Amino acid sequence: MTKNELRKTYKNLRNDLSLDEIEDFSLAIANQLLALPVWEYSFYHVFLAIEEHKEVNTDFILNILSGKDKNILISKSDFKTGDMQHFLLTDNMVIKKNSYNIPEPVDGIEILDDKVEVVFIPLLAFDKFGNRVGYGKGFYDRFLAKCKPETIKIGLSFFEASAEITDVFESDVRLNYCVTPNSVYEF
Repeated sequence: MTKNELRKTYKNLRNDLSLDEIEDFSLAIANQLLALPVWEYSFYHVFLAIEEHKEVNTDFILNILSGKDKNILISKSDFKTGDMQHFLLTDNMVIKKNSYNIPEPVDGIEILDDKVEVVFIPLLAFDKFGNRVGYGKGFYDRFLAKCKPETIKIGLSFFEASAEITDVFESDVRLNYCVTPNSVYEF
């Protein structure tokens, strides 16, 4: 299937999920993550869920990272440039939703892309080769292209892998892992 076909299909599937299912699946994903060999690093980038889009609730992951005393980074998107700035999550950080309902830091301590060691990535769909489909704006592809090559990229999905995304671009950045409530895919 093409990215647009997958985008439409998986948006509909996510919209059909209840709030209880989202919470249960998000907790299951966080528990699956504990089995990955990624916990010795220092800088972890986590997205804050857009509730209106029924994204994976990353609060459980934030709790794991806090419990392991890791540096947690969250982003602010610039829709004019298509880039993201990353900020160290602190106890006194003010977070507000932007015009797209994305929770973002108002300001804070900025951390450069090359410091990021592990990235948890929102997505709508992914395939068995580690290719992913997001909302189509390219924010994560641009961000991941600026990270070190060894940065670990982990997709989070409520659903299992599609067979193949047929219109992958050379600039698309593949995942190292994708975690669902029932599976861990390694690419």
